[in-house]
Amino acid sequence: MIHINFEQKVSGLSRRVSTWRRASLLALGVVFGAMAAPVAAQQVPQSLPTIRIGAGMYNIRAEVAARPDQRQIGLMNRRQMGTNDGMLFIFERADMHCFWMRNTFIPLSIAFLADDGSIVNIVDMKPQDETSHCPAKAVRFALEMNVGWFERRGLKAGSKLQGEPFGSPR
Repeated sequence: MIHINFEQKVSGLSRRVSTWRRASLLALGVVFGAMAAPVAAQQVPQSLPTIRIGAGMYNIRAEVAARPDQRQIGLMNRRQMGTNDGMLFIFERADMHCFWMRNTFIPLSIAFLADDGSIVNIVDMKPQDETSHCPAKAVRFALEMNVGWFERRGLKAGSKLQGEPFGSPR
């Protein structure tokens, strides 16, 4: 009698574990599938609202990536970008926000910016490289432009950009 009850308990437990395991695997598949879908499905460049940013006598047309999903995709899957076009990444708070170039096909320079638009540091990034590129100090803003854009215009750490995000009109 004890042997039968033990087998029945083990059999019932096995069914519950098996059901739980199937449900867990299904839930994990749904979660991971949903997480991967936005980036995996993103085969064409995203199109975001633009603003004007001033860099001395130069005007930048910057797409604004302000939401986490927009920042995650960034300039992925672009094959080219206009001479004075770029992407401004806006974060909720200043932090050590690092960038990489997965699925990004054009070489870029990134300027990490203080709240007032001052350039903290500039880093050149290679296409399809997963090396992390980080600011020299915590920032809320980062501006990606074609590689060498800042250097060709004499902009460096300490130079100041103007525009609405930085509290100065353009």
